[in-house]
Amino acid sequence: MSKTTPATLALSRSGVPFALATYDYDAGAERVGLQAAEAMGVSPDIVLKTLMVEVDGKPACVVVPSDQQVNMKKVAAAFGAKSAQMMKPADAERLTGYKVGGISPFGQRKQVPTAVEEMATLEDEVYLNGGQRGLQIRMRPDDLVRALGARAADLIR
Repeated sequence: MSKTTPATLALSRSGVPFALATYDYDAGAERVGLQAAEAMGVSPDIVLKTLMVEVDGKPACVVVPSDQQVNMKKVAAAFGAKSAQMMKPADAERLTGYKVGGISPFGQRKQVPTAVEEMATLEDEVYLNGGQRGLQIRMRPDDLVRALGARAADLIR
């Protein structure tokens, strides 16, 4: 597995401190983030999943704990929009340049507005996808928000 991805390159260029962790990706797992947490032996509330959404028809990215469900009304509100919906997987892959199960908020083909679940920002460290299946980035949540130019918001049920 290569540990150099557009996500790791973007973080390296930004100077934001991060570390990498790997795990055995299970393509048959029902919930990738929960499988990653279990494989790495960490709590699922610090393993964040990256979801691509459309808010008022425009692409956006949300980052939430893997053990939580997003609330689309709260997502729309976080972006000052009227409506939000999940992006189709093929559209998310085309927009980001990553495969589903490996989508990172960093190094996407086209950077889009991003929101991070505010509860995740209270953790000491979090894990999120590093741009390929089985590769995780470990970092401080305040560095995550700053590096993405993201907003912290209530996004979950």
